[in-house]
Amino acid sequence: MASQLIVRSVPPFGVPGAPEVLDAAAREQLDDVELGRARGLEPGPRAAFLAGRLAQRRLAAELLDVPPAKLIAAYDCPQCGPGSPHGRPGYTLSGAPAPLLLSLSRSAGWVLLAAVLDPEAGLRLGVDVQDPAGADFDGFDQVALGRAERDSLRGLSAAGLLHGRARLWARKEAWLKLCGTGLLTAPETVEVLHRPGIRDLPPDESGLPAQFAAALALSALPGRG
Repeated sequence: MASQLIVRSVPPFGVPGAPEVLDAAAREQLDDVELGRARGLEPGPRAAFLAGRLAQRRLAAELLDVPPAKLIAAYDCPQCGPGSPHGRPGYTLSGAPAPLLLSLSRSAGWVLLAAVLDPEAGLRLGVDVQDPAGADFDGFDQVALGRAERDSLRGLSAAGLLHGRARLWARKEAWLKLCGTGLLTAPETVEVLHRPGIRDLPPDESGLPAQFAAALALSALPGRG
C-alpha cells in the first residue's frame, strides 16, 4: 500500500469562550506531558499551543480511526531523546508506535498540519507556514539566507520582497523539521532554492489564505553534510 499524504489547515481558534473551550478539550484529549508543557506558557502562547496539539491529535485520530484520547504523545528530540515534550511529533497506540508521520506549523493564529499514513521506511516529513509580516526586519537576509537565496530576491521590493523571504523561510523550516534539528542548524547554511524533496504549498492545497507562504518537505532522512 502506497504512503498517503494529507495536508490540512485550521483557522485561528477564536470563538466566544475560547479559553474555556480549549481547556476543556485539552483536559479530555491531551495527555499529561502535553498539559504539563502548556501550564508553563503565558496565556497567548498557551492557547496557540493547545489549539495546535488538539488539531494534530484529532487529525491523527481520524486517520487511525481511534478516539483522540487513545493516543499517547511520543515526541522525539534528537538532543533530548524519546519522551521529550518537543521535537519530531508522533504517537503510540496500544503501546506501539502509530504508523504515521506528522508535522505541524503555526503562524498568525493558523495551524498547518501534514501527515503521512503508513509511511515507507526511512521517510521523513516537515511542513511550515509563514506570515510574510514576520520577515519585515533589517538583517533578515544576512541571518536567514544563503548567497544564492539572497541573489534570488534581487529586484523585489515591498510586499513582493516579504513574500519571497517568507517563501524561502518556510522551505527552510520545513526541511529542518524533516531533519529533526530545527534551528539548531544555522539557517543560512541550508540552501533550499532547488533542494530535492521540498516544494511550495499553494493555497488550494494548503487551505491557507493567499498571503501566507507554505512549504512541504518529504524525503528519506538525508545524510550528514
